[in-house]
Amino acid sequence: MADKKENNAILQIITETLADMKAEDVVVIDLEGKTSIASYMVVASGNSNRHVASIAQKIEENLKAAGHRSTSEGELKADWVLIDAFDVIVHIFRPEVRDFYNLEKMWQSAANLREK
Repeated sequence: MADKKENNAILQIITETLADMKAEDVVVIDLEGKTSIASYMVVASGNSNRHVASIAQKIEENLKAAGHRSTSEGELKADWVLIDAFDVIVHIFRPEVRDFYNLEKMWQSAANLREK
């Protein structure tokens, strides 16, 4: 895992990009010390498949421009795009898909939930 300073820089790029791209209902879940999969999980919604795909693309572009690596999946259908920035995991959903999976509830018992 990366150091805390790098994790916070990655998280800042992601949350600023989400704000710039008008993502909705952005939630940051602090996983540090709770699991080894990541330090943070970010969950957000886009209002359409195109919006979800555009948000994901912009996050990946901004991470790459800052020298951070990431991988992603789900762009073709764009109901739910997962971006793995290694210590920060991002889930971007269409609202009805987000409601169905309800990741915030699933992780709430294991982490501190912070709304951004």
